[in-house]
Order: sequence, then structure tokens, then C-alpha cells
Amino acid sequence: MAPSFIHLRCHSDFSLVDGLLRIKPLVQRAAELTMPAIALTDLNNFYGLIKFQKAAFSKGIKPIYGVDMLWVEDDDTEISSPYCITLLAQNHKGYKNLIQLISRAFLEGQSVRGVYLQQSWIEELSDGLIALSGASQGDVGRALLSEKIDLAESRLIRWKTIFGDRYYLDLQRLGRADDERHLHAAVSLAENNSVAVVATNSCCFMHRSDYEAHEVRVCVSEGRVLDDPRREKRYTEEQYVKTGEEMAELFEDVPEALENTVLIAARCNVEVELGKYYLPDYPVPDGMTLDEFFRSLSHKGLDNRLAVLFDVSSDDFTAIQKTYRDRLDFELDTILQMGFPGYFLIVMDFIRWAKQHDIPVGPGRGSGAGSLVAYV
Repeated sequence: MAPSFIHLRCHSDFSLVDGLLRIKPLVQRAAELTMPAIALTDLNNFYGLIKFQKAAFSKGIKPIYGVDMLWVEDDDTEISSPYCITLLAQNHKGYKNLIQLISRAFLEGQSVRGVYLQQSWIEELSDGLIALSGASQGDVGRALLSEKIDLAESRLIRWKTIFGDRYYLDLQRLGRADDERHLHAAVSLAENNSVAVVATNSCCFMHRSDYEAHEVRVCVSEGRVLDDPRREKRYTEEQYVKTGEEMAELFEDVPEALENTVLIAARCNVEVELGKYYLPDYPVPDGMTLDEFFRSLSHKGLDNRLAVLFDVSSDDFTAIQKTYRDRLDFELDTILQMGFPGYFLIVMDFIRWAKQHDIPVGPGRGSGAGSLVAYV
């Protein structure tokens, strides 16, 4: 039987501030619900991605990689009104762009209030990404709830210009006061602008009964207590991993919002390659390969070490030198066979720079650090 609904917004405990879902049980739950795919969209991070892929593949489920990102307008220097957007990797290009966006948020978008993207960054790195509007927490949703229809439409048109048919208006029914008002306004806006809608549940815990434990986690993060009357309650007991039947009943008046979850899942096809090492390209002199440069540098280094340690004019120096040369060549052959010359050269650069700037380094541990290659 064809699936009727797929969860596209789930926060695991890797979201740190608002997720109780553990990855393996989440994937197991998706399998129990016969969902062929499920998305992990932790807040501002990919921490659980590898664990998620391994767990999903072990159950024959397609993993969909995404993030819920907080963002601000480029001119909002005070970060007065951050919005939410969900970005899903449609292909490998999108996965790479998501990595860049997350990194840029932490490198350039940090403030005392949190980590944020700027809208122009999303526009620059939108290739290969599917965007969900963020429901009532998105910029379009906020404008709709303020009854600023023209503003909502202009924002929608901008996103549509950036993403084309990869932008969806996110609909939610989580029991919040403004959910219905937002949903009906969003559906009307979508119809008027030929934009698709999609239903999400913003799952943060497994079962309805886990809501109180989730609120405890949120309070720990915010430094508040459960019965604080001033505490903003941003979550509801509806944010559990609902079955397809529950979602179908909840959105029976907007069936296309359910169908689009399946279509989006079909559009997202990314597999992260594991077990292969990628190192930066270390610069080598013209006319030499990386392996040749690594071997030459090591033997020159050995020449310098031997000149300090031994009398090069002595009769037994030739035998001493041969012992060291043979050991060095054996180590070099092993390292080259394993494909790690770049690693050694990069570490050499780190250590050399540290010593030049009077930063203590070492002693290293293990066969690599204790090798003759590392010494020379």
C-alpha cells in the first residue's frame, strides 16, 4: 500500500534544547508505522546525521537530511524577530550547501541570542534544497497572523523566486491558538500564488505521554521552572510522532498537504559516503607528486637529524645511516600504501606553526607520533 504521510520535521536529542527523540527508536517507530522515509531536521546542526543514516539503512528506510534554521533579515542587526525555515537536502549539492549554511551560521551568525542565518545566505546557497516555510514561525506565517496579506504575498513571491517549485507553505495543527487562522490564510495564499502546501507535525518526542518530560528539558535549557507563570509555552502535547492515520484525520480537509509529504520524500535522494578519507590538497613543488615530495622531505629531514646526532665523518656512520634509511623507507612505504602522506604533512604544518609561535606541542602518542617519519 502506498504511504499516505511522511514526517518531514523531527527534532532528536541532538537538537539539545527541544528534542527528546533518540535516533534509533525514531527510525524503529517509522518502520513500525510503515513509513518508507523520515526526515531528521535538528535545530541548526547535523550532529546526528551519520547515526541517522546508519539506523535508517539498517531498517530499509530512506533518511531525509535537513535542518530547522533560524534566520533574520539582512538589515536586522538587533536580531529582533528571528524566523524559522526548514531546509531539506534534495541532492548532494543541497547537502553540501546545507553544510555551508550551518557552518556560516556558527562562524558569522552567532550572537548572545543564538545562531542565525541571514536571508541572503540562504539565497546564495539554495541550489539542491527544498524549503518549508516554517509555518506560523516563518516570515510568511508571521505576516499572515498579523493580517498583512500584501506583505505575506511579497515574502512568498521572493521565496518562490529563490526556490521555484521547491518552496512549500508549511501547515500545522498542534493545538496552538493561532494554528487554524494561520492554516486557512496560508491555504488561500498558496492557491492565489500557485504554491504547494505541506503538513508537518514538528515532532520533538515519541508519544503524547512524553510531553511533560519534554517540558522539563526545555525548562532546563531556559533556566526556568515548570510552574513559572511567565514562561512562554512554545510546545504542545501534539508534537509527538503521529501515525499516518492520525495525520490523515487531522488534515482530511487538506489532503494535498499530506500527499506532498510523500512527493517531497521522493524528491530527496542523498547518501553520505562513509569509510573514505578526504584530506586537503597539500601544496607540492611543480614536477613532483605528493608521494615524491613526502619521501624527499622525510629523507632531507633525516639528513639533518643524523648530522646532529652522529659524527658523519666516522667510519661506522655508513652502517648507522643505512639502519635509519631502511627503517624510514619501510615506514614511508607503509604510509604511502595507506594513503596518508597528506595527513602527515598537514600535521607537520600545525606543529611547525605552533613552534614558530612559541606554543607548546607534544609529546605525541601512538605509532604515528612515535614514528621515525614524524621525528624527521
